[in-house]
Amino acid sequence: MASLRLPDSIPSPAQDSERLSLALQGRGVDEKVIVWILGHRNAIQRKQIKDTYQQLYKESIIHRLESKLSGVLKTAMILWMNEAPERDAILANKALKKKGKKINQLQVLVEIACASSPDHLMAVKQAYCSLYECSLEEDITSNISTSLQKLLVGLVSSYRHDRELVDFNLAKSEAAKLHEAIEKKQLDHDDVVWILTTRNFFQLRATFVCYKQSYEVAIDQTINSSGNGDLGSILRGVILCIVSPEKHFAEVIKASTVRYWTKDEDSLVRAIVTRAEIDMTKIKGEYFKMNNTSLDDVVTRDTSGVYKSFLMALIGAKI
Repeated sequence: MASLRLPDSIPSPAQDSERLSLALQGRGVDEKVIVWILGHRNAIQRKQIKDTYQQLYKESIIHRLESKLSGVLKTAMILWMNEAPERDAILANKALKKKGKKINQLQVLVEIACASSPDHLMAVKQAYCSLYECSLEEDITSNISTSLQKLLVGLVSSYRHDRELVDFNLAKSEAAKLHEAIEKKQLDHDDVVWILTTRNFFQLRATFVCYKQSYEVAIDQTINSSGNGDLGSILRGVILCIVSPEKHFAEVIKASTVRYWTKDEDSLVRAIVTRAEIDMTKIKGEYFKMNNTSLDDVVTRDTSGVYKSFLMALIGAKI
């Protein structure tokens, strides 16, 4: 369930564009006005504003925002103003091309493949080709270590069947295959990659249930105890995104704010911006269950200024 709050009366795209143009004029920028407008418009309304702004001022509002904003507010706002497929393509490219990339940054690839619909994954791949003139698979192969390549390429290459069809005999059989590979610490085994990258999400959830029933432990806990480093972290992300994406993103947010002096702003922004119109209400509930504190309180504590106001708008603070 989305967390974004919209005002009872919404101005026309032309009126919003005019106010935004005034806020972006001259040396000074009225960031509060920008956040007040764009932080309370849904994807359709933001698209209308982009189109209208282009017609009125012969300029992309995204380019205008890029030239006028700065810092983490700029990062968050530009992501917000891109349509969802382009946004995820930008996030994937940034993660792949970043020097000294960390495993938490590569989780965005898992989120695109496993916490979204098959159609969205295809749209992201098309956007990636348009923006960067190469395929997402090519860039994974060029920029990711061999130990992770097979799994990540498999995840983004697959178009999973999106109907609720489950074969319980198959689920039991594949749970056994997964258990054998994990016990042998062979997380890159062909059976593991094949099962996790090709089966539909309903089938995989049934497989994970069979795994727990058969071995009296959740599959992600077994992977955790196997100590298989980056590959284990990616696999756990795959399982969590399939079983409970809201729990995955609650964990991403928690990890991004666990220490004030080492905050991971990129992950915090990614989680909030990409899920505000999908399931942020569920994420907030899961976050509270995990930490006994509200996400609103954490954002208030760990961010400041107009950037804080923007994130608060996206997570559903009262207008």
